Amino acid sequence: MMSLNRYRLKHLAKSHHRAANLASKLLSRPDRLIGVILIGNNLVNILATLVANVIAMRLWGDYGVAVLPIPLTVMFLLFAEVTPKTLAAIHPEKIAFPASFILTPLLKLLSPLVVFVNFLSNGMLRLFGIKVADSQDDHLSTEELRTVVNEAGGMIPKRHQKMLLSILDLEHATVEDIMVPKNEITGIDLDENLDDILNQLRNTQHTRLPVYQDSIDRVKGMLHARHIANMMSKDIADITKDTIREYMTPVYFVPEGTPLNTQLLKFQRKRQRIGLVVDEYGDIQGLVTIEDILEEIVGEFTTDYAATTSKDIHPQADGSFMVDGTVTIRDLNRTLHIDLPTDGPKTLSGLIIEYLETIPQPGTGLKLEEYPIEILQIKGNLIKSVKFHLDWKQNTQA
Repeated sequence: MMSLNRYRLKHLAKSHHRAANLASKLLSRPDRLIGVILIGNNLVNILATLVANVIAMRLWGDYGVAVLPIPLTVMFLLFAEVTPKTLAAIHPEKIAFPASFILTPLLKLLSPLVVFVNFLSNGMLRLFGIKVADSQDDHLSTEELRTVVNEAGGMIPKRHQKMLLSILDLEHATVEDIMVPKNEITGIDLDENLDDILNQLRNTQHTRLPVYQDSIDRVKGMLHARHIANMMSKDIADITKDTIREYMTPVYFVPEGTPLNTQLLKFQRKRQRIGLVVDEYGDIQGLVTIEDILEEIVGEFTTDYAATTSKDIHPQADGSFMVDGTVTIRDLNRTLHIDLPTDGPKTLSGLIIEYLETIPQPGTGLKLEEYPIEILQIKGNLIKSVKFHLDWKQNTQA
């Protein structure tokens, strides 16, 4: 009974499995279950001992009584303890479910004696500060659930295991880990020439575009693809910057540091799909979409490997990788199967600058978490590109 898988038992009980339902009720009060089992067990053992003692006395006299404990102990261990309990531990459902049909009426029959024994036993436990009523919590923690998923083996496909673990990891990542950095946000600048704006609208690959004045810090609203289609269906001469302003929708702002699981629920509750990430001073730090969060769970929506890696990470013939400095640490870890720290800077450029505590010069080499890195290009205060060596560590381990 104690070896039963509690979660499978709950599932079977909810499925109206009669034996599972009885076993679940018995296990809801383990003190009474143990009480009725041990009362029956000790009663049978004592009666068996008395009967064996009478038989030994009649057959062999005092000599029989003296040697009786040895064969009796062997018989109890073999037929009443080790063998049946080992079998029950290996096949708990096959033993516990039929036993529940016997133990349930037996508990009702011996209820007065069980209650009395439990009263004395629980009273002794209370002397040591133990309350039987405080039943053990069967809920799993996040780490315990992670272990369950990892140990599921063939019961859960590898792809599904990865998705489940990714859901658990959402609470450990924030919007800064996946956002499009401020300097990479594509939007409509109302200060630009109208013809350039219209050309951008015709060729945009994005379904939503932020509209700003001069810089993204002065964002005015968001423009949806369907609004762009409505505008472009009109006479081109009738489209002005004021027309663009009319079609804009309010901007949804996301505080930095928001965990991904929380932000996913906020997107769902507020019926939003895109937001601009702002810091504590209200300055825009980047852009995050609901698709970015979903990709953290299911992976990239595209099946083209080149489309997912060539933008920021370029494999070289010598086994190294040309990496854009703005690539996020999470993407780099996922693509190259490495384990750079993610609890500090979110980009490779930021991680290198924090490690060196200065802006490096092109040609600078360093070892970051045992991986040799060469700085190739610097743009302003940003590391634009680096050469990342993985074969060095593999050769060293070999």
